[in-house]
Amino acid sequence: MLGSSLIGVTGLQHGAMGGRHGSVLVPAGTSCGSAGREGIAPRPLVVVHFWAPWAPQCAQMNEVMATLAKEHAQVTFVQLEAEAVPEVSEKYEISSVPTFLFFKNSQKVDRLDGAHAPELTKKVQRHASSTSVSAGSNDSAKEDLNARLKKLINAAPCMLFMKGSPKEPRCGFSKQMVEILNKHGISFSSFDIFSDEEVRQGLKTYSNWPTYPQLYVAGELIGGLDIIKELEASGELDTIFPKALKLEDRLKSLINKAPVMLFMKGNKQTAKCGFSKQIIEIMNNTGVDYETFDILEDEEVRQGLKTFSNWPTYPQLYVKGELVGGLDIVKELKESGELLPVLKGEN
Repeated sequence: MLGSSLIGVTGLQHGAMGGRHGSVLVPAGTSCGSAGREGIAPRPLVVVHFWAPWAPQCAQMNEVMATLAKEHAQVTFVQLEAEAVPEVSEKYEISSVPTFLFFKNSQKVDRLDGAHAPELTKKVQRHASSTSVSAGSNDSAKEDLNARLKKLINAAPCMLFMKGSPKEPRCGFSKQMVEILNKHGISFSSFDIFSDEEVRQGLKTYSNWPTYPQLYVAGELIGGLDIIKELEASGELDTIFPKALKLEDRLKSLINKAPVMLFMKGNKQTAKCGFSKQIIEIMNNTGVDYETFDILEDEEVRQGLKTFSNWPTYPQLYVKGELVGGLDIVKELKESGELLPVLKGEN
């Protein structure tokens, strides 16, 4: 069932997929006949889920896909067993499951790695709505993308666009780049190009640089790995890039990043421990704006903040740069009616 119907839409290699390795999700009320080549090929958006039967998160995301298929009848949703089609998985750089690829009119336009149901829903909604936009809006869409790219390359004094993250690089060139920057104590932020196909392709044109990684300072392209190696060899690297802050200065900057800062395991959308989940629920009920920092993503901050604030556990809540406390303190403030004034800086 999958082989002929998907190939016509995405241009995947003919014969690489048999029906027993993949399936097309058909919305309720659609006849079996319409799930064939004639019924699916005209649909402008195809979402392909590369999954594995041994991964429980894939089964969960298949359920999300089934729900989305009911809500978006104009979109074709495909489930493809990644290990059963190694040629296709290699072609599209599928290194983990679940991974989702988005195709429009036979062209890959986006990608999502990992079991992120809210992000998958958001991407499906965005791409499904954009397929109905007239061709006359292409110039406007290009302008929007360029504005987004400009914002991204200026998101930090030094921005690295790479495959993966500094903690888990997903190609040898990106890994080497991170090692060089860290060796020289260079402070940088990063963007995983695998997380957004539109950015991945658009930045190549925007900066006229065809490969990754790409490194920017003050919004200007410095170059890729070869350029950075040359700068390192000539001794110019240390004069061009901003140095990493001392840990104490970095911690001060982080706790003052927003009027209310919560250091936790996970983030607002996905708490990764029971204590963090409880404090998020309390904070959300106050209606006060706050930002979070995931300590699991930065071991230096995780350990350093304990000493800096003399508070050994997480979560930790700060208001205007001052430590309020952890979950127990927040619960006490809530019960006494003092939490809202404290969060607003009135106490």
